[in-house]
Order: sequence, then C-alpha cells, then structure tokens
Amino acid sequence: MKFNIQNIEFEGERTEHKVDDLSPSIVRDFNKCILCRRCVAACKNVQKIGAIDCINRGFKSCISTVGDHSLNDVNCTFCGQCIEACPTGALHEKESIDDVWVKLKDPDTHVVVQTAPAVRVALGEEFRMEIGTNVTGKMVTALKRLGFDKVFDTNTGADFTIMEEANEFVERIQNNGVLPMITSCSPGWVKYIEMNYPELLPHLSTCKSPHQMFGAVIKTYYAQKEGIDPNKIYVVSVMPCIAKKFERQRNQMQNNGLYDVDAVLTTRELARMIKQANIEFTKLEDSNFDDPMGEATGAAAIFGTTGGVMEAALRTAQDTLTGKSLEKIDFEAVRGGDGIKRATVNIAGNDVNVIAASGLANAQTIMEEIKSGKADYQFVEIMACPGGCVMGGGQPIKSSKIRREVDVRALRANALYSIDEKSVIRKSHENPVIKKIYKEFLEKPGSHIAHELLHTSYEKREKYNI
Repeated sequence: MKFNIQNIEFEGERTEHKVDDLSPSIVRDFNKCILCRRCVAACKNVQKIGAIDCINRGFKSCISTVGDHSLNDVNCTFCGQCIEACPTGALHEKESIDDVWVKLKDPDTHVVVQTAPAVRVALGEEFRMEIGTNVTGKMVTALKRLGFDKVFDTNTGADFTIMEEANEFVERIQNNGVLPMITSCSPGWVKYIEMNYPELLPHLSTCKSPHQMFGAVIKTYYAQKEGIDPNKIYVVSVMPCIAKKFERQRNQMQNNGLYDVDAVLTTRELARMIKQANIEFTKLEDSNFDDPMGEATGAAAIFGTTGGVMEAALRTAQDTLTGKSLEKIDFEAVRGGDGIKRATVNIAGNDVNVIAASGLANAQTIMEEIKSGKADYQFVEIMACPGGCVMGGGQPIKSSKIRREVDVRALRANALYSIDEKSVIRKSHENPVIKKIYKEFLEKPGSHIAHELLHTSYEKREKYNI
C-alpha cells in the first residue's frame, strides 16, 4: 500500500511447471527460475557434466534435462554446484529437517549427530559471522540445545578412514595391487566414476567415507558399549555436501539390515533448524563433543579441503612404512587452490608420485590420463567440488559479488589448517580413541570385521535411465 497500488490491471500469464523431487539430493522447481543460466554454466563449464541445459524455444524455454526427465534419471552426480550458483532457490537440497525433528521428539529414539570438518568453518556465515570463522564450540552447544542425545565429531570417522585407507595404500604398494589408488570420500566423485569410467573402478579405494564409517561404528561398537538397541539409534550426519544424501541410501551402506546413517543435513539445513528453535547462535558458549568418541586429530580436520585427505593418509603411511614417528608431517605440495596439484614425496626412501584434483572437470583430465596408461601416479585424491568440501553444494551460498571479491575457499581452508596446527595430535594412528576401538573391537586396519563395517563396493551405473 506504500505506493498506493489498488489493483493489478495486467496480471499476465503464468506457466505452471512440475517440481522434480525424485532424486535423494536435489529438488528442481522451475516455477522459481529466471532463466539466468548460472546453473547451466556451473554444470556444463565448471564441472563438465552437462546434466542440465535450456530446452525448448521462446516463451516455452526452460532449464531442464535431456528429454525433460528427472535429475534422478540422467547423468547428474548430485554435486550441488548448481544450487550454489542459483540466485532464486529454483534448485535446492532435498530437506530432511522435518524427519529429524520427528526423531528428536521421540523419547524411544536415541538420536546421535555427527558433524563434518568443513561445517564448523562455514556455519557461522549463516549468522553473519566472518567467512572462515571456526564455530566448533558454538555448533556443539547448538546441537545439544536442539535435543540430540549425543554430539560426535565426524573427524573421528575421518581418522578411521585414514587408518583403513593408509593400510590399503601400503598393501597395494607392497603386494603389487592396482595403482594408482584413488580416494573414495567424495560421493559425487564416486557416482561420476561409476557412470563414466566403470572399467577403472578397481583403482578406487574400498574405504567408506568418514561419516559412513562412523555411522557403522556408532551402530555396533557404541551401541554395545552403551547397551542400546541399534534399531533405536538414529544417526544424523551434518555435511557440507548434498551428494551425501544420495550416498546414505546406497545399498552398500548397510550392516545387519540397518543403514549406517539415517539422515543427512546440509550446513544450511542445520542453520535453519537453529533459527527455527530461536537459538541466538552468536551468543552461545562453547561446548565439547561428547565422549566416548569425541577425540579427533588435526589430520582429520584437513579432510575438508582439497589435498587434505591425501596429506592425512601420507602422514600415517610414512610412519607405517618407516616404522618411525616422523616429524615431517606437512605436505605443502598438495595444498592450495589449484584444480590439479602434482607432487613427488619421498616415503621410506621411495619416491611416490601423488596428485590431488578437485572439481569434476579436473577429475576427467586425470581419469583420461589413467585410462590412456600415461599416468605415473601411485596415489590420487579427487573431490567432486572445486576446492573440496569447504565449497560443497550444501555450504552457505555466497553471491557472485562476494566470490569475486573474496577467496571463500582459502578462508575456510585456512581455518581447517589452523585447527590442524593447533591440535595436540596430528596423526590419525596416534589417536587414543582410535587405538582403543581397534584393540577392543576392530582388531586392526584391514581386519575381517573392519572390512565388513568400514569398506564398501561399487557398481556400474547407466548415465541415463530413461
């Protein structure tokens, strides 16, 4: 009424479009689309996937997939970079907030939450804090106030991943296994190789991602220790990644008929829950993660940035191969924002060629090298999102203006490296919690029970199910 508009003389014509919500990760609502094509540029030019594009002509033009099918049925990897690019919310993650609220209110359900390393250096941005602020303590306090029975750190799961992955890498080197070994922590990348390079799947590490490993440990070791029926444990993972929603429901992510993880929330979804609960996040006091699995290492923290998984694995691999606790633990050659980083590191007197790549366009470059037989690498890290998990599809969305003026990736990554540097323990195999669980339950890295709970398998996927 401020402008004294009494009626709308020309209402125009509005075309109604169906909402595509069939995928486990992304909802596509073209009714909100303004045809800016930013999502198309992110998918086609940055990631080189091309799952979406402009179809039809004139007034019928819209952003869709081949044949106007669901994202669930085309070559989408669920990386979520299209969501990060969308200015109107026409693309957004498939929310799990309501499901989690229901479980939190159920007195018969033991609800456990775990948080990924990249979440703690981005969550504060949703509450107008500076980019890259480490809000670990406030985040834990907020989660406890929301009603979670236990608040654990996915970094502990990352330490498990390093134990298993470093052991697998050493075994492949010593036993003439398939090399190079490629990391398997990024579910968007895993879906990509399953669709595009199924013949190269033997190169992929069999290790589950950290939150899946930790979910399996929570529903077995933790359940036994606490005397809780695993059927009554509901594991929620707070992730910077929407592809984790897809990963959670893979058939391979089950044990004894139970999924390792029951729900995945993005960083943005957690922020919405905190706001729904009217919690003044910036005024919260700091809290610590819960025992008995609240301890993690600096090596686990850097999982959230490109090159971090490799660096953490090399720290453990070099100590394993030399039989010594070496002081040289920083591998700067695999750090930084370059999409592809190549390096040669000396481990136990042997030169090991490694490469770290982030973004699926760069992954394609590496895979073509391996496929052609020209690649002389032993260890490869690949992350689906450019910059790694700190720039995941579930992280706080930044405008193009901010991205142009500020290196968001570097600020978030530097916060993770700062956590690593300040950590008392910076090698996964030196984590006392990890040592205890292996001694009491998992036996040793690569054991039969470790393979049952912490490792997985892959499958060839068709690009188009249409």
